[in-house]
Amino acid sequence: MVRVGPAGGAGPTSADGGPEPAGEDPAPVPFTRLDFADPELLEELLGEVRAVAERGAFTLGEPVESFEREFAAYCETDHAIGVSSGTEALALALRALEIGPGDEVIVPVNSFIATAEAVSAVGATPRLVDVDPDSHLITAETVAENLAPNVRCIIPVHLFGATVELDPIIELAQESGIHVIEDACQAHGARYRGRRVGSIGALGCFSFYPTKNLGAWGDGGAITTSVPELAERVQLLRAHGERPRYHHRVVGTTARLDALQAAVLRRKLARLEESNAERRRLGAALRNSLASATGAGPRLELANAAAAEAEHADHVYHLFVVRTPAREELRAHLSERGIASAVHYPIPIHLTDAYAHLGLGPVSLPVSERLAGEICSLPIFPGMSDAEAQRVAQAVLDFTQAAQVV
Repeated sequence: MVRVGPAGGAGPTSADGGPEPAGEDPAPVPFTRLDFADPELLEELLGEVRAVAERGAFTLGEPVESFEREFAAYCETDHAIGVSSGTEALALALRALEIGPGDEVIVPVNSFIATAEAVSAVGATPRLVDVDPDSHLITAETVAENLAPNVRCIIPVHLFGATVELDPIIELAQESGIHVIEDACQAHGARYRGRRVGSIGALGCFSFYPTKNLGAWGDGGAITTSVPELAERVQLLRAHGERPRYHHRVVGTTARLDALQAAVLRRKLARLEESNAERRRLGAALRNSLASATGAGPRLELANAAAAEAEHADHVYHLFVVRTPAREELRAHLSERGIASAVHYPIPIHLTDAYAHLGLGPVSLPVSERLAGEICSLPIFPGMSDAEAQRVAQAVLDFTQAAQVV
């Protein structure tokens, strides 16, 4: 496995961990690294794929069942059900709660569109709401302001790996007789007040897209719950409502987790705590290094700062995000230094063509709209060296000291 080198290294390192040759530009810092960059892990995963191929059982079966048991134990829930994607996880969770046409679901607009898409997919209507200007996450206050007779569910999103303040939302939901589904698609392994995300709401939903903290070799997802009836309903819905073979109890769909993906995920799940620890350490180092940049030159803020620093909080740094009105200039500066970056997400859900019919135009959800124009995701990934992290931080610091807001 690629290891992070000791803090305070002597200088830039090459891709193999050795010192850069004198006089040469350091290797580019990628936005993330996938499994092929770790030869030891790659060989382990190829062995798992071969084992599944040699058995010739690619749909459900022992690899999926074993992964489900292990992921449920990891998430500290009684049940985990493997499904085909994080989007399907959200949609099947809603269907398991019998949410559909005529119902509304509260969804933070500062999220990937899949959170809203799942609501639309079951025939319900997403009630898109703004987020807290400090944490950039949904709050109980926002939920209370948006409760309406048709609202039957809330989907808090643990965005970028930072945890939502859930207890007040759960309490409000219980008082109002509505459900809570955790969107934990970006927060594998994070804890809220000592509890794993995905174990607190009625159901928790996870994505295993390859770049996630726990990533498959394609699409995949899971639903966690400790309610047996909900687990059984999700199991039926993901596979044509079938139990036993050709006996269809409900109208379901095809949303099973492939055995190949389950085999890959089992092996990587065993490393998740270690890789999350690396992400937390790197995230803390970047935060400390960039603390002096806030307020210097172009205004720079650390996204999710309040969420990461709150007493209840955890952050597993699926993404490390900063904010600046000079985002495009910052990204160009990073690119010149050989440092990749990204934007998550440039268009708020309510301003996409897909949700124009909701009638929420510009300035209707101002916090999320401002975030969409300012956020910039910096590289962070397990195996990132201290030298690479230092290069990223120094490049941002240099920008804030030299650039001017235009």
